[in-house]
Amino acid sequence: QILSLLSDYKVTGRDSLVFLVDASKEMFVKGEDGQPSNFDLSMQVVRSVYTSKIISSHRDLMALVFYGTEQSKNPSNSFKHVYVYHNLDEPGAKRVQEVDALQGEKGARLMEKTMGSGETSLGDALWCCANLYSDIKLRLSFKRLMIFTCRDEPHGGDTAKDRQARTKASDLKETGVFIDLMHLMKPGGFDVSTFFCDIISPDSEGELGLQLEPCGKLEDLKKRVRAKEQKKRAMSRLNLSLGEGLNLAVGIYAMAVPAKIPGSVKLYRETNKQVHSKPQTFDTQTGRLLLPSEIKKAQVYGKKQIVMERDEVDSIKKFEDPGLYLIGFKPIKMLKIHHHIRPAVFIYPEENMVKGSSCLFSALLTKCSEKDVFALCRCILRRNCPPRFAALVPQKEELDEGKVQITAPGFHLIYLPYADDIRTLDPPQFPSASQIPVDKMKQIVSKLRFKYRSDAFENPAIQKHFRNLEALALDMMAPEDVEDLIMPKVDQINQRLGPLAEEFKDLVYPANYNPESKPTTKRGDEKKARVEVSEEELRAHVQNGTLGKLTVPVLKEACKKMGFRTTGTKKQELIDALIHFQFYL
Repeated sequence: QILSLLSDYKVTGRDSLVFLVDASKEMFVKGEDGQPSNFDLSMQVVRSVYTSKIISSHRDLMALVFYGTEQSKNPSNSFKHVYVYHNLDEPGAKRVQEVDALQGEKGARLMEKTMGSGETSLGDALWCCANLYSDIKLRLSFKRLMIFTCRDEPHGGDTAKDRQARTKASDLKETGVFIDLMHLMKPGGFDVSTFFCDIISPDSEGELGLQLEPCGKLEDLKKRVRAKEQKKRAMSRLNLSLGEGLNLAVGIYAMAVPAKIPGSVKLYRETNKQVHSKPQTFDTQTGRLLLPSEIKKAQVYGKKQIVMERDEVDSIKKFEDPGLYLIGFKPIKMLKIHHHIRPAVFIYPEENMVKGSSCLFSALLTKCSEKDVFALCRCILRRNCPPRFAALVPQKEELDEGKVQITAPGFHLIYLPYADDIRTLDPPQFPSASQIPVDKMKQIVSKLRFKYRSDAFENPAIQKHFRNLEALALDMMAPEDVEDLIMPKVDQINQRLGPLAEEFKDLVYPANYNPESKPTTKRGDEKKARVEVSEEELRAHVQNGTLGKLTVPVLKEACKKMGFRTTGTKKQELIDALIHFQFYL
């Protein structure tokens, strides 16, 4: 009964995004002090999203459509003043190059030559975008349309065109398309309430709040687009059982996912297409291909081999159906730092699965926050996964000065350790430092403290990898330089510390200490001391037949000491040489 709505809830498929860009003359007006035009800002954002999609999720579909053009280019040319520059398809290097050609002075001239600026009919543009979605035969899990414009009244007060645009926007929303507005700067300000408040989807307002102020900087526009371009996907959707017959549905979301360099892909040499491996099992005696039904699993118990079917193995691994089962409540102060053994996840109600989940979830969150307690649950994330204990720590909603949500209301699910996960260590004892160098080091630490932000540092290895791929795909002469932001800023550190580093070195290290100097003991002397063996020890090894316990460097040194000339480097050859000339010993 709880999962009856899952069949109607689409959680699989590809994401899709359509950029609907205004091509009117107002978009090409340069900003103050040589700032780029609104059209250039839009194209830079489109290029940024193209390249990020190629890296992160290249199977997503994207399109670029211009409206308010003089020329028309769309399926069957049934919509005037609408130019489909890119159809809804996977992004690639060619599309990135075509977007680059539209930027700057040359791009403005190319736009004027190929498309031009004409009348505007946003209703026809939305209708054309709807046809782009209807022509796609693939399953789409998320559909979004972003409008880039600097005109708050695109039709100049034409009520008929305004009514048509509102109707087409309503039709798009009914088909599951989310419409967002990325409005840009204009003289006199951009008034969202005049027209576009009826065009954009109300769901987008619930995510990040309706941005009333237009974007005038590239970074602000990129930030808004990145925040909305990708649907927040749930890792899984589970039932949270609060008691007998009292259930609600929640979605589990990852708070942070580490970025990794993608693994290598095997390609067929003749066609340069990806090769997919298919494992097959053969009989070792006859070489016959085995069917899945002929493969059994077995385990030895009491010197007898017990053969089990695949269904029996699956039933042995299964503890219970996936879900969260409430055990009780504990004060938050009982949750310690060392209980955090793996990254936590975030849970949020899923109203589409079970009606009333949001209301019950909000009541539970409010009471846990008021009483300063966490919910202790038994957690089974997926089928055939072992159960774990988890703590649901409440988090209240936080808003900034502009009433935009900073932190979402929900629970952080923290996996609790078992007794076997915690071990007792006996740390080695070291002499304690005196108070004077400790105080000096405290001063050094306070001078070098700074507020760490993960978004301020990029992984140089990943950045270099994708810069090289980008240069290869776009036929660039050389990749863009990558700034290594994790390298220490030596000049700034020295300026902050001043004489503190030298004072600490004088307190702790001996006089004339140079940390960059090489150690006095030579590596060659140490190596020679390790391979030397006395004549008595060598004689004892020969007599006892234990020469095999010596290493090759020791045996070579022994042969050299006895005056034997050996050309072999294998251990057995050196042993045979010593045994053959053992009468010298």
